[in-house]
Amino acid sequence: MTLAPRLELRQTQSLVMTPQLRQAIKLLQFTNLEVAAFVEEELERNPLLERDERPETAAERPALDQLPSGEHTIEPLGTDLLVGAGTLPDDAAAPLDTDYGEQFDESGYDRGRLAESTSTDGFGAEYAGRMGTGGRPDGEGASFLENVAEQPRSLREHLGEQLRLSFDGHVDRLIGAHLIALLCPAGRVAVADEVIAAALGTTPARVAAVRARMMRFDPIGLFARDLRDCLAAQLAERNRLDPAMQVLLDNLDLLARREFKRLQLLCGVDAEDLSDMAAEIRALDPKPAAGFDIVAPQPILPDVLMRPGPDGDWILELNPDTLPRLLVSASFHARVSLRAGREERLFLAEKLASANWLVKSLQQRAQTILKVAGEVMRRQDGFLTHGVGHLRPLILRDIAEAVEMHESTVSRVTANKYISTPRGLFELKYFFTTAISGTSGESHSAEAVRHRIRGMIAAEDSTATLSDDAIVAALRREGIDIARRTVAKYREALRIPSSVQRKREKAVSA
Repeated sequence: MTLAPRLELRQTQSLVMTPQLRQAIKLLQFTNLEVAAFVEEELERNPLLERDERPETAAERPALDQLPSGEHTIEPLGTDLLVGAGTLPDDAAAPLDTDYGEQFDESGYDRGRLAESTSTDGFGAEYAGRMGTGGRPDGEGASFLENVAEQPRSLREHLGEQLRLSFDGHVDRLIGAHLIALLCPAGRVAVADEVIAAALGTTPARVAAVRARMMRFDPIGLFARDLRDCLAAQLAERNRLDPAMQVLLDNLDLLARREFKRLQLLCGVDAEDLSDMAAEIRALDPKPAAGFDIVAPQPILPDVLMRPGPDGDWILELNPDTLPRLLVSASFHARVSLRAGREERLFLAEKLASANWLVKSLQQRAQTILKVAGEVMRRQDGFLTHGVGHLRPLILRDIAEAVEMHESTVSRVTANKYISTPRGLFELKYFFTTAISGTSGESHSAEAVRHRIRGMIAAEDSTATLSDDAIVAALRREGIDIARRTVAKYREALRIPSSVQRKREKAVSA
């Protein structure tokens, strides 16, 4: 046997992740907000892509569980909804060279629109009768700008104004600005004075003095190192920080565990005084910065809509508000490519292929989501009819085998995708739960068992509490074989305290 170099020709097959395939996989796992942002970027980058703003006229399509037996695929959406040449609405009768500046009077109000409202709307007629010169209400000289709501000031702007009014020296103002920059969302600065002093080149005593003064800013309790200092500042402002209250603040963990006997001995007070002190602490604000910079919560838009059908079945459809609709402008491509050079034609060909691939990927994403969601809800029909207690054990492999996809694809589809059901808005991942064996050989959903544990604890008698062992015994009588540590894990996940803690809380409320 000799070793020598030689040339060989071999033919093999391998899976290559092309950029288009990576894009399709990314689109599949994106949320509807991420898809909308991605589409916006592509609209700016690709001149051959346009937004389809035509009204939705697609006919209602049946859900997956309504298809005849043996049909596992969804018929493709009409290509006229995704690719077309029309870019303007059919009723666009107004000339494109209209000078809209002529539609407004000298005061800046649209008289033509107002006249239209007065002729077709009773409220418009009443409003027009009360309008005076310049489009203002009779008897009022204020403009509409004065009725616009003022933007609330942020917390840092509020504190910056107090900082400028409270300190004259540049060094103190610099320390105060640094403390404001270090504020956490709860309103605390956990950084030690020595660390801040070393960063600013000053002394820890000066930082401590500035911090102590700024803790009296509005709202009281900001810039504290921990919860104790925050509550102590608020009690000092109310002149209620006596020695007994300081001891209580030093033992907030005992107060959280309702160990009142031990707190009475430490504070040197009786039960009534301790109850009053605890009520004063509960009236304080543990997070004084939480009331500022409130961001309006963004509602979750479901990707799939579900509603009952006329025959007692369920109808699934994609939410049109979360489904981007794009057009590939073939007419623009044909018009421009006639006069384009070689490089321009290559550019247009690349953009045309990218636009067609994006439209195809969005269509495939919509079909896959609807396909997986239909199979999930078909298996969880008991939840729709009877509630959480009738959830069935379900894993990704079950859905993947039913829809003939890989488990990773099903995982991407169900992550951060929401479905609106008659019982509320749920993430698709919510319906995938592990199985807990039963005493008779059947299996139960872990989510259904958690729901049962929550219901048992909520129905406790006011004079007795269920221990974890008692819950295990009750569940086994119902046919659920579960260990005590599993019950404790589910109870902690539900943020339900132990039976000893619940007993103390009931004693306090009584």
